[in-house]
Parts: sequence; structure tokens; C-alpha cells
Amino acid sequence: MHIPVLTIDGPSGAGKGTVSRLVAKKLGWNYLDSGSIYRSLAIALQNDLVDLTNVSEIINVAQVMTLEFECGDELVVKLNGEDITGRLGLESTGNVASQIAALPDVRRVLLQKQQDFKQAPGLVADGRDMGTVVFPDAEYKVFLTASAAKRAERRYKQLIEKEIDANLIKITNEIEERDRRDMERTIAPLAMAIDALYIDSSDMTIDAVVEEVLNLIR
Repeated sequence: MHIPVLTIDGPSGAGKGTVSRLVAKKLGWNYLDSGSIYRSLAIALQNDLVDLTNVSEIINVAQVMTLEFECGDELVVKLNGEDITGRLGLESTGNVASQIAALPDVRRVLLQKQQDFKQAPGLVADGRDMGTVVFPDAEYKVFLTASAAKRAERRYKQLIEKEIDANLIKITNEIEERDRRDMERTIAPLAMAIDALYIDSSDMTIDAVVEEVLNLIR
């Protein structure tokens, strides 16, 4: 049975998550937020009090955990049936996620976990290496980006709206540093697939980006 896959890759803050969820909703396809995979495993390990030096136990937890992504107005992530959305952004979650992401055997298990999301009627997968590593044979690929200045501006606005102190110059520098790190890392670096549609969202609305992505599929 043929199952179409749309991958949307790009740097942090380009709008991948929002666009991917809206497209998945409009198409009625499944959705994979690859950025939550390692953080979800981190939470599963914390729940089970797993020793992070015990790689075989980490792999066991990774193999049996179940993940669901619900595309409502906001993304809801469920781990083994429990809503963990609020824990994904915690510093402690990120610290564990970065430790386990460096383990090749764990990456292999989570690669398979991501590929298992390819189910009928189709899949929208968002991340940094979806079209190059996880689904290199995907039928539809998009590389969504925006200038670092524009992405920093969006992030600054989000933080101010939440009444969180923010510094635009600092955010811009952090985004540029993260881009450099993502592109230079040896395992699954951020890169545009040669057969991907390039979209610069710097001066586009979310609706315009969604429409361009849907046109690719139509």
C-alpha cells in the first residue's frame, strides 16, 4: 500500500511546527514532531528512574514507549497515554535528551521509531533531517527557513507576549550559534535535501506558507 510522506525540515524558529501541524490537519494525515522524540524518551527515562549509563536499559525503554501527537490549536504530545506536553520544554528534560542523543545505538532505535509513524493515509514529518536521513525516499520534501533576524524577532515577540524578559540581540546571537551547531554536527546535520522545495518564510504569512506546501502536494 502506497503511503505518501511530506517532510518539512529547516532551522529553529522557521515555523516548521506550526506549518506542519496545519498541513497535517488539512490533509487528515498523521503528524510526527521529530524534535519531541528525544525529549519524550528523556521523560520516559526519568519516569522509570533509569541510570543514564545503562545503555541497554535506555534502549529497552525506547523500544516499548508509545508516542502520540495530537494536532489541535496547540500540539499535544502523549507518552504511553499520558500528556507530557508541559514537561517537554523543561531544562532537565533537555539535559537528558542531549545526553542520550549522543548514543549511536539509541539513535538507531529512535530512527526506527520515527519511521514507524509512516501510516495511512499519509505522514507529515517535521524536523532537521527528515528528508535527508529519516525519510530520504519521501515523495514530497520542503526546506523551510527564514533569516536569523526574522526568526529572532518572532521569538522575541513570543516571549514578550508571555511577559518574559527578552533581549533581541542575545536571541539573534543564540539562533545564529544554534544554526552553526546544527549544520556542523557530524550526526544527521541540518541540510537541505537536493530534491526539496526551498521556502523562505521571512516575509510570508503562515497561511501563505501552508498554501505553498499544499500546492506542492496537489
